Amino acid sequence: MQRIHVVGTSGSGKTTLAEHLAQQLDIPHIEMDALHWGPNWTPVPEEVFQERLREALNAPAWTVDGNYGRVRACIWERADTVVWLDYPLATIMGRLVLRTLRRALKHEELWGHNRESLTRAFFSRDSILLWALQTYRRRRREYPVLFARSEYAHLTFVRLHTPQESARWLATVASTAAGNKTPQ
Repeated sequence: MQRIHVVGTSGSGKTTLAEHLAQQLDIPHIEMDALHWGPNWTPVPEEVFQERLREALNAPAWTVDGNYGRVRACIWERADTVVWLDYPLATIMGRLVLRTLRRALKHEELWGHNRESLTRAFFSRDSILLWALQTYRRRRREYPVLFARSEYAHLTFVRLHTPQESARWLATVASTAAGNKTPQ
């Protein structure tokens, strides 16, 4: 595992898992949201986003997180592993509500100097909560079909169903990575 794409519904923990994998494997972490969002929640121009991603993927090893379908082929042709966080909707929504509240109440700065707001999260058509509800079933239909496509036969697919299963899997990765490090 040297080039890993972590996917799943918004709020499932893609970024957190990708960061932990990057630390365990001592490889860069690429957060697609950071490449995509500009100030005022405005997406950067598509060519800028794609160029940023291509540049980041030129590294020999990485973890990347995100569900941007329009660049999936670019990532998956270079990746060796795809990790799908396929958690129950209740788990995802609980995590997403808590994360959104924390970010909004603490005024955490996100990509492009953006901040989440309670109004945007709970009372807007641009709500991340609404987005997660709208995309959950689609992702659960979409990923098994994609995993079966012949052009992705080179990939190892890891489907994790609970945060506990993810923690056990990550511990296995960490143990393997530690065993592969040679003393200097």
